Amino acid sequence: MSSSSKMASREGSEIEGSESGSEERGMFEYFGWVYHLGVNSIGHEYCHLRFLFLRGRYVEMYKRDPHENPGIKPIRKGVVGHTLMVEELGRKKVNHGDVYVLRFYNRLDETKKGEIACATAGEARKWIEAFDQAKQKAEYGLVSGSDTRSKLNMENELNLEGHRPRIRRYAHGLKKLIRIGKGPEILLRRSSGLGDSFRSDRYFGGNVDDAIEPHEWKCVRTINGIRIFEDVTNFKSGKDVLLKSVGVVDADADTVFEVVLSLDRHKRYEWDILTGDLELVDSVNGHYDVVYGIYDPNYLNQWKSKKDFVFSRQWFRGQDGAYTILQSPAIHKKRPPRPGYQRIKIIPSTWEIRSLNPTPASNTTRCLVTQMLEIHSHGWFRWKKNHNSNFEKTVPYALLCQVAGLREFFGANPALTFDSPTTVVHSKLSNSSGVSSEFEEGEVNDEFYDAIAADSSSSEDEDSDNELDLIKMDGKVKLKNVSWAIASLALRHNSVSVGSSVLDDHTSPINIDASQFHGSMCQGKDETDTNCWTSPGGQGFMIRGKMYLQDNSKVMGGDPLLKLLAVDWLKADSNIDRVALYPKCLVQSEAGKKLPFILVINLQIPAKPNYSMVLYYAADRSVKKDSLLGRFIDGSDMFRNARFKLIPSIVE
Repeated sequence: MSSSSKMASREGSEIEGSESGSEERGMFEYFGWVYHLGVNSIGHEYCHLRFLFLRGRYVEMYKRDPHENPGIKPIRKGVVGHTLMVEELGRKKVNHGDVYVLRFYNRLDETKKGEIACATAGEARKWIEAFDQAKQKAEYGLVSGSDTRSKLNMENELNLEGHRPRIRRYAHGLKKLIRIGKGPEILLRRSSGLGDSFRSDRYFGGNVDDAIEPHEWKCVRTINGIRIFEDVTNFKSGKDVLLKSVGVVDADADTVFEVVLSLDRHKRYEWDILTGDLELVDSVNGHYDVVYGIYDPNYLNQWKSKKDFVFSRQWFRGQDGAYTILQSPAIHKKRPPRPGYQRIKIIPSTWEIRSLNPTPASNTTRCLVTQMLEIHSHGWFRWKKNHNSNFEKTVPYALLCQVAGLREFFGANPALTFDSPTTVVHSKLSNSSGVSSEFEEGEVNDEFYDAIAADSSSSEDEDSDNELDLIKMDGKVKLKNVSWAIASLALRHNSVSVGSSVLDDHTSPINIDASQFHGSMCQGKDETDTNCWTSPGGQGFMIRGKMYLQDNSKVMGGDPLLKLLAVDWLKADSNIDRVALYPKCLVQSEAGKKLPFILVINLQIPAKPNYSMVLYYAADRSVKKDSLLGRFIDGSDMFRNARFKLIPSIVE
């Protein structure tokens, strides 16, 4: 049965593809500026600004934009194979600047790898999605039999014998990058953005929460145009008060996130009245660091002596593009108490930076910035009743005012978003005529990580042209691969239907007797029970509706597809893995073996000792192979990581 879909090209026209026997005439393209990281022939680590071009499953790397320099030859080229894995390494400091590193490797041999970096976390995520789409195209070629030659040439494609030692040494020495030139100024001042055919805010309802919060927020003050909210859920119960300051900033979420994390003293002096003087103490990983700061007491009359503090920052980016930054007081051996300074503890706080839809009139990018903290109720209640109290001279007040400082900072610097050395990622549909006329399927033996990790005798590392030539390909691909269609949300085409049901309609459902299954944690009878588990209904969670890609609407969750049978709370000295293989696990019981399907989720808490909460979900019928759940079961780790989502809803 044939079906068709329409996808927007870069110019705004539409190219129509069909599944009925003939292949599609268009092919997806992504291109933009990235940083290429690696080791040259004399063992020096480099970081070069390069233009990356991804067409279908073929990749080229240029020193200049080929659109502005017709006829320029690529300095790297390769293909994206079905064994490609993309790993996000997080935030790294390179050349006194922060970049977000992506590692490419072969899942069959992790010594074959290469790395690129992006200027923002948002752009790194878009490149991950682009390469995931290219990988799924390669997987489709293997399944359909149209890529037989790649199967036969796999050993040649993965050959990295000449460069493996240096690549491995570089992977362990990323923090030791030497200072290098920043390159042409015109290349470093590329603005960050997406074409109309790749708009993330069109597909992610950034201002819609996934879970219904148990808090009841009440606006109690406005300070410099920033709203101050108080959680009045348990107004009289506790000694502490949960507060948050909320403001709309006229900038995209990526830029605001960069400014909040930046340690640039001159920038922070323009908006941060408390933590303006910061320096990096330790970078634990790409998502966690420790900083040290000092504060002059002249700005808060309540303090008599100079203050200093140490706190940690942990950040992550959600699937909807929202950033969360957790700030907590810390102790570090590199920063012991300093003579002449009084060490204080910064109140733990949380930043949330969430994109908003642009205003219809000006089409200006905006984001909602929230800072949340918990303080003692004594000083807060006095300040609410009397504006003349000393609360305005305290650390909590200074923290709450940071949102106002950010808003005014971006208001005074409207061009800030376009002034940072970031990448540009575009997507479009191609008829395979254009930038490079050297594509042809079957003539490329280098995998992508081979190409970007290839060695060179030149100190510039990328001047040789001894890679295999890429010749023109016809650019046709079928759209039968549903996972590929789902991965290309930003291309405005309708995903192919995977069936009306996840579970098999042709078999009769079995009766699941929950009394036959028991875990180490007992099931609760009502809300008053403790040390137990219960199965919550879907009414407490907001999930994406069927028309989410068109209207960004979320709906209240319904009945769960799988039934929660039991919960184990396990404790051990080391990580507890492969729980379902344990002989005493309920999966191995006689009752468990009769179930059509059991999904085991092992939530591990890394600590000493290690804890695991293991949840067992069962289906009353077998799972359809072509359903999303079926492909989740049989798919790769990358496929599962891209589609598995935890929606937290913590209730006291």
